Amino acid sequence: DIRDRQDIERLVVTFYERAFEDVVLGHIFVDVAKMDLVEHLPHMCDFWETVLFKTATYGRNAFEVHQRIHAMEQLTPMHFQRWEDLWHKTLDQTFRGEKANLAKLHASRMSGSIQRRLASGHPANVIRIV
Repeated sequence: DIRDRQDIERLVVTFYERAFEDVVLGHIFVDVAKMDLVEHLPHMCDFWETVLFKTATYGRNAFEVHQRIHAMEQLTPMHFQRWEDLWHKTLDQTFRGEKANLAKLHASRMSGSIQRRLASGHPANVIRIV
């Protein structure tokens, strides 16, 4: 199972390496968001550490990032489904247990929430992970 920050880093790096190469997601991460994995990695690890271990290390607004990307290129249900499928597949190939299941659950909830908020054009109900 996911036990600590080191496990989270392994998961996040593996996932993003796959996402950058993915036929559906790669363009969004590489060409649109121009994501620098080295810079982005600590934030994503803070997010998942907060979600899984309640560390309160993540203090950003996850929706704002997606809203900015969506303004540059529309994020569709296909993008979110692919992200979720790839996240779940990466977890299944790397970890098993309570925290891995929690990571899947939160990813699905977050994906749905961000999609609904982008579709409505209303930023209410900010996602706060603490």
